[in-house]
Amino acid sequence: MTELPSLLILTFSPIRSDPRVLKQVELFKDKYRVTTCAYGAAPDGVAEHFALPEDSRGWPSDKVGLITRQYAKVYDGLPAVQSARAVLPKGRFDVILANDLNTLPLALDLEPRLGVHADLHEFAPREKEDNLKWRMFIAPFMRWLCSRYLAGASSVTTVSQGIADEYLKDYGTPTGVVTNAAPYAEGTVRLVGERVRLIHSAAGQRYRKLENFIEAMKDAPEWLSLDMIVMPNEPDYVAELKTQAASVPSISFREPVPYKQLVSTLSEYDVSVVFLPPTNFNLKNALPNKFFEAVQARIGLIVGPSPAMVGLVEEYGLGAITEGFSAESLRRTLWALTPESINTWKRAADAAARPLSAESQIAVWDAAIAKIAGSRHTAAS
Repeated sequence: MTELPSLLILTFSPIRSDPRVLKQVELFKDKYRVTTCAYGAAPDGVAEHFALPEDSRGWPSDKVGLITRQYAKVYDGLPAVQSARAVLPKGRFDVILANDLNTLPLALDLEPRLGVHADLHEFAPREKEDNLKWRMFIAPFMRWLCSRYLAGASSVTTVSQGIADEYLKDYGTPTGVVTNAAPYAEGTVRLVGERVRLIHSAAGQRYRKLENFIEAMKDAPEWLSLDMIVMPNEPDYVAELKTQAASVPSISFREPVPYKQLVSTLSEYDVSVVFLPPTNFNLKNALPNKFFEAVQARIGLIVGPSPAMVGLVEEYGLGAITEGFSAESLRRTLWALTPESINTWKRAADAAARPLSAESQIAVWDAAIAKIAGSRHTAAS
């Protein structure tokens, strides 16, 4: 019996709560001998796991190194890189799947026998371009990583076509697209009841302008309500939001649910509001998990005029698109909702659940890793 090729899936994230990386594990666990390296416990089904210390950051804090542009020193000093190098054997893996730009130099340095595939979850050089300090100090480091290491990857994928186009334009890197589609879930269409229930989930970060939702829902009609799931990324900001929303009875905050329960939780609602003001390049080109999870939940969508989302909403008839990104644009769209239009969107989501599922996307990863792994037969012959 031929031994399976070995594949290391490398990420500086908590792997058991990272939907994109979990899809990689699920895809490859029966086709390769999969090892993972990440924060937290091993995901189900892997042969081996290297857990990184929870406090080992994967992003730079060496201010002197950043200012003086000693970028190799900055990268080597990242705690996550040091922790991973301490436990991961060099030259042992056939293929490495490196998630995000900050793992790519490490993956190449581990000298996999056949090659590295880089899956880039953002356009790294402009990830937080709305922040002046980030633009001045971190962005040049990200550009250096791209210029120095992208060419070393055997293949590259990212999350949307707009981001893929930017990697090609700026670095000459041909980049495939694997959207953040959710796995296919069996489901049924639940028609709208007496009240229209909206849901929005988001990271609690100021640049996302979540106060727009509170402004849009002020004095909302009694038949309309919004639940918000907000992660405590910036606790002071989240506290401000809850204080502002205290006088808006149509808004409630609810606790996050485990990823495996997310689609069934969303199915309790009528419409998911995926409204992301383009405060930076990545938000402008976003096509997030929550968009696809709403489709699997068989509920409608309201999105802002974000190009990647607009294309799919229009193609499949999934929902409504606001005129702009202001609270007033959102308000007008929300207040114009009718049970008839929402029920139409729900039926459209049901029809789109298979073509917009993860299963339709992950073939790109499958082919990329298979092409790298297939090179061992070429080398052996």
